[in-house]
Amino acid sequence: MSASNMNMNNRVTFYEEKNFQGRSYECSSDCADMSSYLSRCHSCRVERGCFMVYDRSNYMGNQFFMRRGEYSDYMSMMGMSDCIKSVRMIPMHRGQYRMRIYERDNFGGQMHEMMDDCDNVMDRYRMSNCMSCNVMDGHWLMYEQPQYRGRCMYMRPGEYRNFMNQGMSQGMRFMSMRRINDSYY
Repeated sequence: MSASNMNMNNRVTFYEEKNFQGRSYECSSDCADMSSYLSRCHSCRVERGCFMVYDRSNYMGNQFFMRRGEYSDYMSMMGMSDCIKSVRMIPMHRGQYRMRIYERDNFGGQMHEMMDDCDNVMDRYRMSNCMSCNVMDGHWLMYEQPQYRGRCMYMRPGEYRNFMNQGMSQGMRFMSMRRINDSYY
């Protein structure tokens, strides 16, 4: 099965009310602004695939990772103060994972290349900050605290010179990284 066929099966349904009630919107790809489909969103059901949801349109603001499952009241589960405004489908990746993390903005300071998960960059690399990165292969989640805790950001292949350009708050840094691999699908 080709990667494009696997991604065609991804599907998430958003509901205006808790417990899968009210108007719904089914999505199997990216949607930069959900406000034309739903006035609010309080629950969702991920039937297949993985998605990142954002509390601002155009894939900005706080991000939350959703994999297959039911989220009957995701706002209280995730501590979201606002509803989902945009969603991005995460394609399945087959092959190696490779990312370079940098201590400072614009690929400055220490650099380390990673090919697997890292639960604490301070313990593993003696880095107190991770302020930019270059994702060469695979799809990753980066977390602001060790042990994959706190706010996270979805990183697909590309250069990220400054995390603020991705809609993250000033001074946000990342302390742990995890690959989005087959086990999530």
